[in-house]
Amino acid sequence: MRRTPTRRAAAFFDVDGTVINVTSMFRFLEYRLAAEGHPPSAYRHERQRLKAMTAAGVPRAETNRAYFASYAGADVREIARLAEDWFRDELRSGAFFNEHVVAAVREHQRDGDLVVLVSGSFRACLAPIARHLDADIVLCSDPDTADGTYTGRVEVPMIGEAKAEAVRTLTTRGALDLAASTAYGDHVSDLPLLRMTGRAVVVGDDPVMREQARRHGWPLWPRTPADTLAAG
Repeated sequence: MRRTPTRRAAAFFDVDGTVINVTSMFRFLEYRLAAEGHPPSAYRHERQRLKAMTAAGVPRAETNRAYFASYAGADVREIARLAEDWFRDELRSGAFFNEHVVAAVREHQRDGDLVVLVSGSFRACLAPIARHLDADIVLCSDPDTADGTYTGRVEVPMIGEAKAEAVRTLTTRGALDLAASTAYGDHVSDLPLLRMTGRAVVVGDDPVMREQARRHGWPLWPRTPADTLAAG
């Protein structure tokens, strides 16, 4: 008699503002520009440019694309090396990880669940985070490269519905049980992901997300300890 393969539960984690208490793309950009010898104003200018896009109502996927435009011509290996240095510095500074969420990662691992990071950030930033957490899979924005350098383009930013589509593809290939799975997120762009699983957890204090949590009966977790918020 042919046996039906067992479908595995998974835990899907947004990263920025969920697993970690900061936005990896911007923290790394600041670190990278300083390491390359740019003045602090270079980061402030780039950050304000992207903030202005958001304030003007530009979709988050487009601001994600605009972020990666600044990497045009950057060496892929050098960016990866800088990202490793950045991650070590963040760990030394403390309060980088949301310990509530890290504890959930460890619990899912003990239960044998597949741990998947799903992020609009990119692999250079996420690789040391995934390694530190022993995550199984990273689904993320993958900027285009050519001849070992970034082109400044990204075809599919891992934002909003793209997260849900990536999880659907992974579920089909990996025989996952979404009804038995859990998703964690902090931003409205995570809602397509959170709505896919049998259980969802909202992290942080976004008012729209808090209302969604109330409506659906999802747990609400703090982003970071109160004393850290007060200090920062």
